[in-house]
Amino acid sequence: MVTFARRMERLGTETAFEVLARAKALEARGREILHFEIGEPDFDTPAHIKEAAIQALRDGHTHYGPSPGLPVLREAIAEAVSKSRGIAVSPEEVIVTPGAKPIMFFTLLALAQPGDEVIYPNPSFPIYESMINFVGATPVPIPLLESVGFSFDMERFEASLSPRTKLIILNSPGNPTGGVIPAGDLQRIAAVALDRGITVLSDEIYIGMQYDGTPLSIASLPGMQEQTIILDGFSKLYAMTGWRLGFGVANRQIIEQFSKLMANSASCTASFVQLAGVAALRGPQTPSQQMVAEFRRRRDLIVQGMNDLPAVHCALPQGAFYVFPNIQATGRSSAELATQLLNEAGIACLAGTAFGRYGEGYLRFSYASSEDNIRKMLIILRQFLQDLPR
Repeated sequence: MVTFARRMERLGTETAFEVLARAKALEARGREILHFEIGEPDFDTPAHIKEAAIQALRDGHTHYGPSPGLPVLREAIAEAVSKSRGIAVSPEEVIVTPGAKPIMFFTLLALAQPGDEVIYPNPSFPIYESMINFVGATPVPIPLLESVGFSFDMERFEASLSPRTKLIILNSPGNPTGGVIPAGDLQRIAAVALDRGITVLSDEIYIGMQYDGTPLSIASLPGMQEQTIILDGFSKLYAMTGWRLGFGVANRQIIEQFSKLMANSASCTASFVQLAGVAALRGPQTPSQQMVAEFRRRRDLIVQGMNDLPAVHCALPQGAFYVFPNIQATGRSSAELATQLLNEAGIACLAGTAFGRYGEGYLRFSYASSEDNIRKMLIILRQFLQDLPR
């Protein structure tokens, strides 16, 4: 019998894929399931990006590349991030990874150790907490409050700081809430980080999917670029989830450590995929803009529909493609209601607690689904809630 290292007990997983598996099993038995559980665009990768990959394959870009990424993509990312965040980024401050998750792994592996504390939002992407636990650091969750657009509970944040705080994780726009951290809160967080010398991991994978206003990265605030690790990638904005292409932006000292971790893990990111990334950044942006506009229309539809339902209140998300309706008035726990919706109503969504304990009382629906499916789901959900015993 194999005995596993005890650290494996500290690793979590993503509930979305577990729910997807259960939903697929029900479909295999003939059930019709409406899918709102998986967080990926339902759009195809734009044609010019696919053509760039095909051409790269024809041109023989099928071999090893440098661990931190091909120079041409690092240059394209540096240009794009400099423009979008209003900071000066050099290619040497960029690392390319197979997906954006490695930046979470690398940050915690390189910076956090037993005895350190890591502040992170809750509810949030579950891999944050999983990796904090894996490296033996102490997770310090900060509740996201619906009353302030699902931004940090700032009083709780400031009270949670200690001499052991090593890292602050931010995600704006956020998963699962779609919330955006206001500029005032970012400035308060930056002031603390600068005063105490704390590094910030800013997960900005949805920054190109903010619906109103100009997106603000904490790295653009005075003094913060040197102390910020930006996490971003191509999966969401360019509908490239299966391509596995992400990147990190940080000071050169951090990028050097991340490059060692790349060399010891994945070696490098696929070269032809990286060249597709160059086409994504330097090619037409219209397909992405049209996709975001469609998500905004779907957001308005699903939020209005949710707020017309009995025992449901749904805040208006400011970015990403998720709604996080409050279902406390149903009298059911998040997990109980999500399970009932799948098994009894054929609606696959996620319990708020899949993203942390402060997600209790909420469900997450990904509106990366067709308008017809959204309308159909709302009709079924209304009937289900009306029939729910009180």
